[in-house]
Amino acid sequence: MTERSSKMVRTDDEWRQKLTPEQYHVCREGGTERPFSGEYVDHKDAGLYGCTGCLRPLFRSDAKFDSGCGWPSYWQPVDDAAILYREDNSLGMSRTEILCAHCECHLGHVFPDGPPPTGLRYCVNSVSLNFAADPDTE
Repeated sequence: MTERSSKMVRTDDEWRQKLTPEQYHVCREGGTERPFSGEYVDHKDAGLYGCTGCLRPLFRSDAKFDSGCGWPSYWQPVDDAAILYREDNSLGMSRTEILCAHCECHLGHVFPDGPPPTGLRYCVNSVSLNFAADPDTE
């Protein structure tokens, strides 16, 4: 693994060793988990959701909301620089793909139908995330 300009670079073999087959499919191949099947869909604990690929912080629990879409949803990331945005015109629709800005793991998509104050819905696969509880709430 090497880091260049604050980006993590791993070989395909390194990713396959680090991730489960499902994580690899979602994070490296842009797949998705089935709706309502992910570990964090109904998760309500206070803490921080990070990237499963590099552990960088992505979303705080206080920005999580129940969108009813079947995947964990957030109205904002921890920092605008934490997320990389790409146009995605696959499956006959125009969407904005979101990736971890540090290691470029596929997270999901962002949509303009979220709650105030941003009006955004970051729809994220649970397998793309790890969770660290807030020690102040335990």
